[in-house]
Amino acid sequence: MFTLGLGISILFFLAGLLGTVLPVLPGAPLILAGMVVHGFFTGFEHLPLYFFLGQGLLAVFTLLVDYLANAWGIARFGGSKAAIWGGALGLLLGAFVLPPLGLVIGPFVGAFLAELAASRRSVHAFRVGVGSLVGFLGGTAVKLGIEIVMIVWFFTAVF
Repeated sequence: MFTLGLGISILFFLAGLLGTVLPVLPGAPLILAGMVVHGFFTGFEHLPLYFFLGQGLLAVFTLLVDYLANAWGIARFGGSKAAIWGGALGLLLGAFVLPPLGLVIGPFVGAFLAELAASRRSVHAFRVGVGSLVGFLGGTAVKLGIEIVMIVWFFTAVF
């Protein structure tokens, strides 16, 4: 049962990592689900409660990274608070209106439009929109790093 559970978990891990770069799939939640599946197959023998609490916190943090990285990118490129809110709104709307591409385009458009309304300078607003893209790419790298830590922690606990 250990080997079957491990094999299924690895499939979840791969889907989760793929979901980080293809935003159709929820990356960290899939990785966490793979760990839970393994736990069911093994009676949670090597995975105590503190392990799942820590993994759950890491998974939640990866969900926050999208917003935080977007806000950082916008602020770093000179965006206003309106642009940060516009980027966050664009992230939410983009995810539902035009998935998965909307997760990339939505924050850019939201930040651009909000900054354009606030500053009335199109070149500056475009630069702020680019900042949201930089934040998205940086956030993706951070999420991948956290997810790799999650997976390494899992294998360390299991073996």
